[in-house]
Amino acid sequence: MRLTTKGRYAVTAMLDLAIHSNAGPISLADISNRQGISLSYLEQLFAKLRRNDLVTSVRGPGGGYLLSRVSETIFVAQIVDAVNESIDATGCGGAGDCQDGEKCLTHHLWCDLSDQIHSFLSGISLASLVARRDVQDVAARQESRDQEGTETIPLSSVV
Repeated sequence: MRLTTKGRYAVTAMLDLAIHSNAGPISLADISNRQGISLSYLEQLFAKLRRNDLVTSVRGPGGGYLLSRVSETIFVAQIVDAVNESIDATGCGGAGDCQDGEKCLTHHLWCDLSDQIHSFLSGISLASLVARRDVQDVAARQESRDQEGTETIPLSSVV
């Protein structure tokens, strides 16, 4: 099976957005810092996610991105599809020209596997991922690492 960086990064960024959704609009810079994904790459991905109505953008100071609907109704397969990523286990990219321009003996097997993977990912919502303990543990680790890199200035020294 071939799921490229584009699909993995899109799902990762959307999961980050879902985890932090109660904090208001989330900047791509924040997602970039937490997930180690380049800002320019995230901009490209979020343009596609916005066109597919998975996220909405908020302009201005404090702006960023929000999920366009509740996380229970956004599924991993929708995210992968939105960034034009195909889940394809065939060696021919689904073209059916695997063996000298014709279908190979196992072509339909790999097509069926691709369909099963897509069906599996269609049943996994962002909310179900956010609820997972292992995801919460990683998010907490990332959050604490992110806060360690942030210098805080006591209010008493500013006044």
